[in-house]
Amino acid sequence: MSTVTTRIATLDDLPVVAPLFDAYRQFYEQPSDLRLATAFLRDRMERQESVVLLAEDGDRLALGFCQLYPSFCSLAAAPIYVLFDLYVRPEARCCGAAKALLEFARERAERDGRVRMDLTTAKTNLPAQALYESLGWVRDEVFYAYSRHTGR
Repeated sequence: MSTVTTRIATLDDLPVVAPLFDAYRQFYEQPSDLRLATAFLRDRMERQESVVLLAEDGDRLALGFCQLYPSFCSLAAAPIYVLFDLYVRPEARCCGAAKALLEFARERAERDGRVRMDLTTAKTNLPAQALYESLGWVRDEVFYAYSRHTGR
């Protein structure tokens, strides 16, 4: 596989990013729904509610993506990014696409004045955990994460 490049995705990239987002959702046991994936990404991008990063090979074939959501840390009293989505096509894994996306995300966060990035991953996703830790991400050993559905 050739060199991996990264860039910020635009609305013109929806036809290639949406299937990656749909595959990401399926990885986390959600049903395939390309229309939902496309609409969700379009809304986030049009409203500037997220930053979508795209990894491509030398032929501009999409290898993977990640999505950053702007947020804040009350304790640091500063803006942060939540890296909620990171996905690389199975056949493109181990070529450096995930690492390139994570490094590009760090650069983007720094450029945008974010003091840190947060992410969560499945406890069983050991390859991702190893990659995160190799790049300086630190697993939280102090706080538990909770969520609650609203009934909506």
